[in-house]
Amino acid sequence: MKLLSFYKEGVAVLGIKTDRGIIDVNAAREKSGLPSPTSTIEAVEAGTTAIQQLEALTEHALKNGHSLLAESEIEYAPCITSPGKIICVGLNYRKHADETNAPYPEYPILFNKFENALTGHLAEVTVPKVTNELDYEAELVIVIGQRTKNVDEENALANVFGYCAANDLSARDLQMRTAQWMLGKTCDGFCPLGPYLVTADEVGDPNSLGIRTYVNGELRQNSNTSDMIFRCDELVSYISKHMTLEPGDLILTGTPEGVVLGLPSDRRVYLQPGDSTTVEIDQLGSLTNRFVVELS
Repeated sequence: MKLLSFYKEGVAVLGIKTDRGIIDVNAAREKSGLPSPTSTIEAVEAGTTAIQQLEALTEHALKNGHSLLAESEIEYAPCITSPGKIICVGLNYRKHADETNAPYPEYPILFNKFENALTGHLAEVTVPKVTNELDYEAELVIVIGQRTKNVDEENALANVFGYCAANDLSARDLQMRTAQWMLGKTCDGFCPLGPYLVTADEVGDPNSLGIRTYVNGELRQNSNTSDMIFRCDELVSYISKHMTLEPGDLILTGTPEGVVLGLPSDRRVYLQPGDSTTVEIDQLGSLTNRFVVELS
C-alpha cells in the first residue's frame, strides 16, 4: 500500500495512492462510516490493524466512486510529518566512499536532521545564502513501525513499517566547516521526503533496490542499495542497541556515488536556484523538488 500526506485547509492529512487517483481518507471515513487512521503517523503506530482498515476503506471508496482526487490537484506534505527522530547514515555505499577517497567505516557513521528540514514532493527548496556548495543525495529511508530496542539483525526488519525516498540535501561548505556534519545537513527544507510511504510488504527486499538521481533531467546517480556497506537490517539492529526506536522514526540509509562532491574539484557544479532534482527508487516512486533563491 502507498500512503501519503497532503495539505487540506493547511493541515496535513492522510491519502492513499490508487490507480484511479488519491483517496482522501478523511472524506472516505465520513462517507463510509468505516474506522481508519487519519495520518501516516497514526497508520504507522497502529501497524497491521491500520493497513487492514485502510484496505477496507480503499475497497469501499473505489467501489462507490467517492473521495477520489487527481494527484495533480493535491499539495504534498512530507509523507511522515512529525518523526521523533531523523537519523542519517554517512558513507554507507562502497562506491560513494571510493569517489570521495574515504575509507569504509568500521561502524555506521550517524548524524541527524531535524523536523525543520522536512518538505514534500514538488515543494520549492530555498538555497540558503550561507552556502555556495549545495549537493544532492538520493537516499532510501526506513520508517520504523514499532518500539524497537536491542533487536538482532535477523528480526530487525520485522520492526519496519515501510520505506520512502529522501533527498539528503547537503551544504558541503557548511558540512566540512567543522568535524561535525550537522550544520550542513539540516537547513530549512534540506530533507524532501516522499512522495509515498510504501508498506514493507509491497517493497520486498530493501537491500536490492535501484536508486537514481536526476538533476535538470540528467542522470547523476545510478546505483542499487545492494552497494550499501551496512544493510538495512544491520542499521536497525545497530541503532536500536544505542537508542530506543519509536514508530515513525526515520533512518536515512546513505547515498550512492554520483554526488557533486565526488567529482574532480574543477568539474563541481553545485545546485543553484532554478535547478530541479528527482530522486527515484524502485517501488517507491519519484521525489522531485525545485530550488529557489533566498529572498530575505
